[in-house]
Amino acid sequence: MAPRILLARHGQTEWSLSGKHTGRTDVPLLEEGRRGAKLLGERLHRSPFDSLPAAEVRTSPLARASETCELAGLGERATAWDALLEWDYGAYEGMTPAEIQDIRPGWFIWRDGVPEGETLEQVTARADEVVSYARSEDRDLLIFAHGHILRSIGARWLGLPLDFAARIRLNPTSLSVLGWAYGEPAIEVWNDCGHLSV
Repeated sequence: MAPRILLARHGQTEWSLSGKHTGRTDVPLLEEGRRGAKLLGERLHRSPFDSLPAAEVRTSPLARASETCELAGLGERATAWDALLEWDYGAYEGMTPAEIQDIRPGWFIWRDGVPEGETLEQVTARADEVVSYARSEDRDLLIFAHGHILRSIGARWLGLPLDFAARIRLNPTSLSVLGWAYGEPAIEVWNDCGHLSV
């Protein structure tokens, strides 16, 4: 079977709850986020995943992602990878979209990028690095990371430009699976939060 990428977004934080752009600021998980990470882990340890024994596990080095991985019971298998860091939001770090619209009406991150942070091209290159690596392996890749970089990986897995990521939102502690259909890259599961309703 061709390799897949399983995407796990980190648990809820104070900033994700309030809608603040959280790039490189190391915001800790809320109790709700820790609970969600444990529920995600329980799901990954049950059928059909059964702990994904053959999968490689990678995590963003930021605490909210690595702690989610740890609480999900996969921390001992995980390797930190800088390619999975969240978008560097530069001057817009810690701001909500509404606050940014006040100073830059009509702003759209997937088109306009951010001042003093990563460019669209840099984010695309990091997402392409992850996709390329996953496709070069003969086993699944399970990654724990952040909303915008995971959405970017989803877009690039499909061979689409980065702005497609605007159309595929992700909730905290969600699980998504990128795989194949008819020999072409496909989304098998997206933004699944069923484990949180337990």
